[in-house]
Amino acid sequence: MMQRPPHEDFSLKETKPHLGGGKVTGDKLTSTYDLVEQMQYLYVRVVKAKELPSKDVTGSCDPYTEVRLGNYKGVTRHFEKKTNPEWNQVFAFSKDRIQASVIEVTVKDKDVIKDDFIGRILFDLNEVPKRVPPDSPLAPQWYRLEERKGEKLKGELMLAVWWGTQADEAFSEAWHSDAATVSWADGLANIRSKVYLSPKLWYLRVNVIEAQDLMPTDKTRFPEVFVKAILGNQALRTRISTNKCINPMWNEDLMFVAAEPFEEPLILSVEDRVAPNKDEVLGRCMIPLQYVDRRLDHKALNTRWFNLEKHAVMEGEKKKEVKFASRIHMRVCLEGGYHVLDESTHYSSDLRPTAKQLWKNNIGVLEVGILSAHGLTPMKTKDGRATTDAYCVAKYGNKWIRTRTIVDSFAPKWNEQYTWEVFDPCTVVTIGVFDNCHLHSGGDKAGGTKDSRIGKVRIRLSTLETDRVYTHSYPLLVFHPTGVKKMGEIHLAVRFTCSRLLNMMHMYSQPLLPKMHYVYPLTVSQLDSLRHQATQIVSMRLTRAEPPLRKEVVEYMLDVGSHMWSMRRSKANFFRIMGVLSGLIAVGKLFDQICNWKNPITTVLIHILFLILVLYPELILPTIFLYLFLIGIWYYKWRPRNPTHMDTRLSCADSGHPDELDEEFDTFPTSRPPDLVRMRYDRLRSIAGRIQTVVGDLATQGERLQSLLSWRDPRATALFVIFCLVAAIVLYVTPFQVVALITGFYVLRHPKFRHKLPGVPLNFFRRLQAKTDSML
Repeated sequence: MMQRPPHEDFSLKETKPHLGGGKVTGDKLTSTYDLVEQMQYLYVRVVKAKELPSKDVTGSCDPYTEVRLGNYKGVTRHFEKKTNPEWNQVFAFSKDRIQASVIEVTVKDKDVIKDDFIGRILFDLNEVPKRVPPDSPLAPQWYRLEERKGEKLKGELMLAVWWGTQADEAFSEAWHSDAATVSWADGLANIRSKVYLSPKLWYLRVNVIEAQDLMPTDKTRFPEVFVKAILGNQALRTRISTNKCINPMWNEDLMFVAAEPFEEPLILSVEDRVAPNKDEVLGRCMIPLQYVDRRLDHKALNTRWFNLEKHAVMEGEKKKEVKFASRIHMRVCLEGGYHVLDESTHYSSDLRPTAKQLWKNNIGVLEVGILSAHGLTPMKTKDGRATTDAYCVAKYGNKWIRTRTIVDSFAPKWNEQYTWEVFDPCTVVTIGVFDNCHLHSGGDKAGGTKDSRIGKVRIRLSTLETDRVYTHSYPLLVFHPTGVKKMGEIHLAVRFTCSRLLNMMHMYSQPLLPKMHYVYPLTVSQLDSLRHQATQIVSMRLTRAEPPLRKEVVEYMLDVGSHMWSMRRSKANFFRIMGVLSGLIAVGKLFDQICNWKNPITTVLIHILFLILVLYPELILPTIFLYLFLIGIWYYKWRPRNPTHMDTRLSCADSGHPDELDEEFDTFPTSRPPDLVRMRYDRLRSIAGRIQTVVGDLATQGERLQSLLSWRDPRATALFVIFCLVAAIVLYVTPFQVVALITGFYVLRHPKFRHKLPGVPLNFFRRLQAKTDSML
């Protein structure tokens, strides 16, 4: 068994950071950037230069600008043969790392052997102005270049220098001193913070009804016709038509996932199965999705006939298209009333339908401040030493955010704040931490390079109090073949602000998914297949962004592969079921103690309560609900005050067997040796055998109930029928309260009047016939 080290702490810790510079009013912070700690930066915007002097006989130069502050140096791109270059680049130096009092901006001439000095400008940091948004940006000014001795030169440089914070507009596009080792050419685009939007996804429904006037090549046989539909990487086919003729019918639905903008058409082909491994194309048609009808509700749309085109090959000629009279009858529409699931419904961040016309007003705003991380595990080796280049990704709804990458730090500080609109409180925001492996030249070209996962956190909005700021340090846990491992901790500040309380309360009475999921429900297999296609489309689109949000990052955030078999998850789900049933089991044990008079005073009180409820049955339901009300009020004192987080004990992550963990990380299909696979298969057969036995026992009890009136056992049915007649007469002439009292007192009778043998009803039930006798 894999036991976690005793020193590892997987708990959630509440923190008290200095948010928003300490501007606090009651329980809510007041500044616009109030969920993060203020970070001071020195910004230098290098705009352009003019009339640069040159030592070249041609009068031209290859200028670039170097911004130096202590040991940190930022460099602009250089231009060839240009005396009036324009850069418009911003450099940001963290105040925490500044060890100099003067900033030097130098213009140099690029040379093969040694770069030539053109001129420089010096700024005293004590004289640099401060700027705080929403102030307008500081206007750049022209500064005369100086020689090293202080003499003025001819050329001028347009600059702006100011003190600011991470709330500055220039922050996201600036070169940062935290990433001084990353050059503009190598990977600067890969470290900047960005906001991404998932593509708008639609379900495409293709209702294939029938085809007419098909022309198979072989006229002597009955055609076995089916329809194949292709949309991008998705391919589906109908069953073979049951009426084997040239006018086949199917009336079958094919479901696809399509993303705006629609780049690929729907291609349908009608094919004839002429041999077990040979299909003949009888006709094709191509349908651009831009012209497909969009349906917002369950009302049927009009069907359409589409002409089929056949590709024929003529001798001595090239392949050409020949149109003929074959056609296909279909109903094709884009379903706007469904929500396209790209996440698991258990922790989905968005439940709105695709069509914007069906959206309801938002009920609030979610604000997340990604403060910092600490204790991160070294993820790779660079220049002979261990290092980590960490960044965060957060997803809620269709909006993804990516923080900047903090280079070479095990305790990065991001202090970035993001906001999302909330349309449903029963949704989950996911924050993941990753190691950036694409910072240096060749990173993208090295085929196997992937950003490593450090861990993630899920927070359900319905567990948060409104208008309260939650500041906690969450453990970053990753599951490895050797067991669960803590990769560090991430520090977050979260606030859920509700703008419409009544609307939010009303949401609890609404269906979780849009109406179409219940009017025209999709099958479980369809939902699994469509979710897989949706995640592939989302990851492909986000990978094409700049900088890309890579496929491994998107799949980890969307929990692709979470449906695969895992012995650990199976055990965890079993213990969850036992936890749910533990309350009923405890009630059963308590009732058994009452019936056996373990505590006579309690049993007497139960007799009195039972007598009151039988004599006054109108008190039964009010008593139950009053009891539940009092329990709820009693538990309010011990209500959870912290958000939920990953629980290793609930997940059975701290006590897994090594072989079970290795099986969980096995590929699909398996890549393990045959002997190991055989052993795991035998183990799975053993577990399935136990489940099979339990299911059989449940079926046996149900069949015994059915056999009461089936006359399969004539004597048992006769006894039961006679008993029912006597019971009907007795219950008719006897008041119900008398029957209830006699039954209750009989069940609660003293142990002296009990027998250890089973009762007559149980004996009769166990003797009833079931269908186990007919099982092979």
